[in-house]
This record gives sequence, structure tokens and C-alpha cells, in this order.
Amino acid sequence: MQFVIVTGMSGAGKSTLLNIFEDLGYYCVDNLPPKLINNLADFCLEGGSGIDKVALGIDIRGGKRFSDLFDGLDSLQARHLSYTIIFLESNDNKLLHRYKETRRNHPLSPSIIDGITEERQLLEPVKQKATYIIDTSLLLVRHLREKIIEVYCNSKEFDLIVYIQSFGFKFGLPQLSDLVFDVRFMPNPFYVHEFKTKTGLDEPVRAFVMESDVSKKFLQDLLNLLIFLIPQYVKEGKNQLIISVGCTGGKHRSVTVARELHDGLAAVGHSVVISHRDITA
Repeated sequence: MQFVIVTGMSGAGKSTLLNIFEDLGYYCVDNLPPKLINNLADFCLEGGSGIDKVALGIDIRGGKRFSDLFDGLDSLQARHLSYTIIFLESNDNKLLHRYKETRRNHPLSPSIIDGITEERQLLEPVKQKATYIIDTSLLLVRHLREKIIEVYCNSKEFDLIVYIQSFGFKFGLPQLSDLVFDVRFMPNPFYVHEFKTKTGLDEPVRAFVMESDVSKKFLQDLLNLLIFLIPQYVKEGKNQLIISVGCTGGKHRSVTVARELHDGLAAVGHSVVISHRDITA
């Protein structure tokens, strides 16, 4: 019998994650009162239930205190039933954006930002006990699905996820960056008439940026550095690395280098997610 506890910030994607587990054959229960975990285990263990994989959605709607959750998990452990806890995280700006999109109220406060702040404080004890913490701020659903399949279907070690984003310095530095690289020293396609309205997603622009020896050496040295650094971050328990690559406008050089980094790190087996913050600005 395998139990997965899905918890975390409201708006971080818990319902989406439960849907993924349901597709993988898990018996899913959302918003289960923590006091009923032991009862659910009894039900699943009954002869003929056919349930051997369970995913439970537990969040702030189940109460402001998580002592009942910890008691329920202790009872599973006492019965030699294994469980993992997945905590979904997201930054404040992304959570605010999602609430505005759905026009939903925060379960703790009429003020969304106050509710988010209070929820972070209340969820800290369960976050500290989480097996995996996944930041969904930059994560697409398909990337989340791929990671869950990798961990729960292939029994591989939970690897660090590398997020690479391009940006333009004139629009400000990205929040939550672990590493920031300035590529404004590279050849600038903006001053080439036929490239001015194109982006680093276009092959001629990519070729223009990467044809210089300086660009080639920088990219190779940067890849070597990251290939060295990532295992060191993993050893320290880090589960995500956010790399931001910036040029002036965020459309040409930074997009090109972000793509090259994505392909280079993916080629050596790392889980990589890419986004371009200012490409349409």
C-alpha cells in the first residue's frame, strides 16, 4: 500500500497534481479531513477493495492546524504503510495571477495577499516534513506530469529541476533567480535590419549570435560550470535551480543562450524547463 500526501499553497496546482495521480491509477481523495486518514487506510486494506495506491489532497481547507495530519501519518507508519509528502510551492506573483484568472477568493482572507502570507506561515510545519517540494511558478503541466511519472513510475531518484528563463534587463531582474548571467557582450541582432523584428527562436538569429568565437567559448564554459555545479546543489538537498539569462530587451541574445543551455543540459540527462519572460514585451 502506497500513500501520497499532496499538499501546499492554495493555487499552486494540487488539483492538477491529483488529476495526474488519478491518470496513473491512484485512488484519489481531495480535501480529506486529516482525522480520517486511518479510516481510509482501513477501507483500502479491506479484502477485495483492489486499492493499493492512494493520493490524498490535504490543504488549509482541512483546518489551520496540522497536528491531525501528523497524527494520521504516524498511524500509517505504525501500521508499516509507506507514504511520501509532496508540497507544492509557488511565488506570490504567480499565485496572485492565478487567483485573478480564476476569480476565486482565498480560503483564509478576503485579501488574497494577506491570505497567501498567513497560509505560508500555517503550512511551514508540513513543508518542513515534505519528501519533495516542487515550485510550480515556472512549471507547465506536462513538465509536472513528466516529473511525477519519473519518480513514481520509474522509481528514479528525485532529481533537481533546472529552470532556465531569458529576460531583458530593461524590464528588471527576474525574481527568485539562483544564478543570473548577462550576455549583453554578445553580437546584437537588434542592429541588423532583417533581424530586428525576429527573436532568438528564429534560426538565423541564433546562428548570428553563436557564430562569434566569444559566444561559443562563453557557452561552452558556462555549460561546463553548470554541469559541475548541479550535482553540488543536489548534494546540498536543493531540488530546483533557477537560471536567468539576460540581454537588453530579452528577445535575441538571451533567448538564444537560454535555448543553447536548455539543449546542452538536457543532452546530459538533466530535467530542464525553459521560458522567455520578455520575448513578447
